[in-house]
Amino acid sequence: MTLNGGTSAESPTILLTGATGYIGGRLLRILEKQGYRVRCLARRPEYVRQTPIASTEVVAGDVLDRPSLDRALSGVETAYYLVHSLGSSGSFEESDRLAARNFGQAAKACGVKGIIYVGGLGSDQAALSPHLRSRQEVGHILRESGVPVLEFRASIVIGSGSLSFEMIRSLYSMYEIGGADRVSYADIMREYARQRGLRIRMLPVPALTPYLSSLWLALVTPLYARIGRKLIESIIHPTVVRDDVALGKFAVRPIGIQEAIRRALAHEEREFADTRWSDALSSSGQQRSWGGVRFGTRLVDSRTLRVTAPAAAAFAPIQAIGGDTGWYGSNWLWRLRGLLDLVVGGVGMRRGRRHPALLRVGDTVDFWRVEALEPDRRLRLVAEMKLPGRAWLEFEVVAEGTSTTIQQTAIFDPVGWSGLCYWYALFPLHEIVFAGMLRGIASRALKARPVVHDS
Repeated sequence: MTLNGGTSAESPTILLTGATGYIGGRLLRILEKQGYRVRCLARRPEYVRQTPIASTEVVAGDVLDRPSLDRALSGVETAYYLVHSLGSSGSFEESDRLAARNFGQAAKACGVKGIIYVGGLGSDQAALSPHLRSRQEVGHILRESGVPVLEFRASIVIGSGSLSFEMIRSLYSMYEIGGADRVSYADIMREYARQRGLRIRMLPVPALTPYLSSLWLALVTPLYARIGRKLIESIIHPTVVRDDVALGKFAVRPIGIQEAIRRALAHEEREFADTRWSDALSSSGQQRSWGGVRFGTRLVDSRTLRVTAPAAAAFAPIQAIGGDTGWYGSNWLWRLRGLLDLVVGGVGMRRGRRHPALLRVGDTVDFWRVEALEPDRRLRLVAEMKLPGRAWLEFEVVAEGTSTTIQQTAIFDPVGWSGLCYWYALFPLHEIVFAGMLRGIASRALKARPVVHDS
C-alpha cells in the first residue's frame, strides 16, 4: 500500500482511528504536517485536538457500530487501526473481536486499499496474556477481511517519534519494531528515576502474583485501574524483537531507552509550557475535586471567580502580588512557609520584588520567580523554595463583555512518595490560602476599576 501526499480534491483520504490516544495523537500531527487529507474517527469528536488544520475532518463513530464505520470509511484509501478495548467494562477480548470484524468488513465494502495496524510482540501463543493474545488476534481478524494489512508488532511505547514510512503494497506484511536496547521493566524504572532525580529501592517480594501487582499498580499510579490490571498481566512475557528484517526495509533506526525517556520528558515539558489551563480543564471534562485534578504526573488545583471589572483592572493586583503588597490573605501562613524554607536552606520570603507594581520575566517575587508574563492576560510563577517536587502558580484573566473571569491555578509535579504526601498533607491549607488569595485579588480588582460618571 502507498500513501500519496497533497491536499487537492483528487488526493486520497486517510482514516485515523485512535486520534485521541498516545500514538494516534502524534501520528495526526505528522500526517497533517506532510500534507495528507485526514479523517479522524472518534466516539467523542470534541476530545480530538481542538485545532486541526482545515484539511482534517473529525467525524463521530464507533468501531462497535458498523453503520458509523460505513460512513467514516467512504472514499478512504488507507486506514489506521489504532484502537483497543482494554477500558471496556465487559470482556475486552470479545469487544476487540467485534470491533476488528466490523472494521475489516466495512473497509472491504468501502474499497479501502490497505489497513495499518499496531499490535503487540510475543511469540508463544499458548503462554501469552489475554491482552497480548487479543492484540495478535485483532491482526488476524483484520486480515480475514481480504483487505491488505500492514501490521507493526511492538512492545511498550516510550516517547514519541516523527516517522515517515514508504508503505509496501502486499496482502499482509508484519514487522517487529523495538528500541535499540533490550531492557527489563526494572531497567526502565531505574532509568526514569535517574532522569527525574528520584531515589528508588526495589524489594523482591515472594509469591506476589501479577493480579496482586496490578492492584498495587492501580493504588499508586494515575493509570486507570481497569486498564492497569490488564496490562500488568503481560509483564511476565518477554516482548522482544526476534526478527530484525524491519531494519533492512526502513531507514528509521530505533533509539535507546535513555534517549526515549529523555525525549518523552522533554516533550511533556514543552506541552506543559504551552498549556492553557482554562482550555485544558474544560476540555478534560474533569470537575475540580478534593486534592485537585491529575494531568499526567502533575496535580492541579484551579479555581475561578468572575468580577465586574475590565481585564486590566483584574490583572493589576495580580501583577502587584507578593513583596510589601502580600498575598491578599493568610499572609501569616505565607510568612511561616518562608520561615520554614529558610530553616531547610531555602531562600525564604526575604527577596521581595524588584518593583512594587511592575513585573518582567525573570523577576523574583518572594520565593517565586516570574516564568511567563502576558500583560493584562497571564502570569506564571515558578517556585524556588525547597520542595519535594516542582511547583507553579498561574493567573489568567479573560474578559467577557463587561466582566472578567480570573483563573488561579496551582500546579505541583511531585517527586516520589514524599512529593505526594506533601501535596495532600497541605491541601486543606490550600483551600484556605488559595481561596482567600483569589477573593483578595477580586476585591482589589473591584476597587481598581475605573469609575464612569454620567454626563
